[in-house]
Amino acid sequence: MTFEAIDAWWWPYAFILLAGWLATDAWRFLGVYLGGRIAEESDLLVLVRCIATALVAAVIANLVVFPNGALAGVPLALRVGAAAAGFVAYLLGGRHIIVGVLAGEAALFAGMALL
Repeated sequence: MTFEAIDAWWWPYAFILLAGWLATDAWRFLGVYLGGRIAEESDLLVLVRCIATALVAAVIANLVVFPNGALAGVPLALRVGAAAAGFVAYLLGGRHIIVGVLAGEAALFAGMALL
């Protein structure tokens, strides 16, 4: 079965949903199944958390350094500074994600207003 197998308007959407579901849900089910059996301090779970954190950091760095759309017109220094301000606010705000996100957005909007 391929992406072009069926010539119907709905097939690309069904294909993407099916392929996305098959690719991710198997791992989700495996994680739920094994999650209760693995100690939280085990080396395997620490490795999984490190990899997940690294992937999220890579996605954020990619969005900051190589943005698309309107954010691409904002200078790199402002984007990096807003991300740094959001991180500092996250740390000082009791490690609440919403505090970091709002502070980063506020820094970005303030910097854009000054440009």
